[in-house]
Amino acid sequence: MHYKTSIEGIKIHFIHIKPPELKGKSRRRAVMFVHGWPGSIYEFYKIIPLLNNNASQSVDFDIICPSIPGYGFSDIPVKKGFDQLDAARIFHKLMARLGYKNFYVQAGDWGSIIIKFMAMIKPSSVIGAHLNLISVHTSKTMFKTLLGSVFPSTIPLFLKASDYQKVFPFWDKFIFFLEEMGYMHLQATKPDSIGFALNNSPVGLAAYILEKFSTWTDKEYRSSPNGNLTTHYTMDDLLTNVMIYWFTGTITSSMRFYKEYWNSKLVQSLNGNPIEVPVGLAAFPNEIAAVPEDWVKDTFPNCIQYTDMSVGGHFPAFEQPQLLADDFLKFVQKVEEKDDYP
Repeated sequence: MHYKTSIEGIKIHFIHIKPPELKGKSRRRAVMFVHGWPGSIYEFYKIIPLLNNNASQSVDFDIICPSIPGYGFSDIPVKKGFDQLDAARIFHKLMARLGYKNFYVQAGDWGSIIIKFMAMIKPSSVIGAHLNLISVHTSKTMFKTLLGSVFPSTIPLFLKASDYQKVFPFWDKFIFFLEEMGYMHLQATKPDSIGFALNNSPVGLAAYILEKFSTWTDKEYRSSPNGNLTTHYTMDDLLTNVMIYWFTGTITSSMRFYKEYWNSKLVQSLNGNPIEVPVGLAAFPNEIAAVPEDWVKDTFPNCIQYTDMSVGGHFPAFEQPQLLADDFLKFVQKVEEKDDYP
């Protein structure tokens, strides 16, 4: 179930689960789930068993969940400049080594950027990409946002009424980001400063990580005395994720991923490029950033599924595994009906 393999001199840890038999299903596919920060492969423990227990679905899944280099049980890159594009290349090599020529990908957070680059690098291998977080920062979307913030009467010209709350009121959204993005500025500029301190304090590390599992699950939890941490998660689950960082000593290297992202001119130049593979988006209402369906097409022109989810935040595989699994399976069904992969 847990394996390691060396790729480009880095030992990559991954979970690999294969169903014992096809159970009468017409196809077997591989799917790679990629975590983000401050998550880990443990986020997927609840969704894994949900993907192969539906008798009505026509596909069985081989499931691969790698730890990003610098996270958890994968090696820490020793070469400066290891970024999301490098992770995408390595994960392609991992899938090839496991014998998969074609496969699905699913992710949020950093994982969504990694799998987007995987679709850019080798689109022939990515059957479809299902995401629960995307960023669409094009000149067109920036213009619409600024226009609507200055001239609210123009908003109906480019945004459906049902999508208004995803972008506006702009200044309310902007203030929220100012309040919540301090960690990103720190990790993108001085990751080692805070990283070594957290590596020396288990309580500090837990506080730093668990605050995200409160605020990013629902921003209203910021006003709760205990952060409502156990509303959707058990303390055992939360501490298991924290302990993966603690025992492997990877909080510093995980935060360096931010600095490498913002320092890479190549990554920044490619980030807004469109990808052509089929894309599905599960838009959870409490996600830290939301993108209206009409704006998704700017970066994902082949978006065949956009679902406004009923509940959930930034960690849906952890918080709402059944909802995420159902939406992913629905997406796969659409892709399988359209395309003819062997």
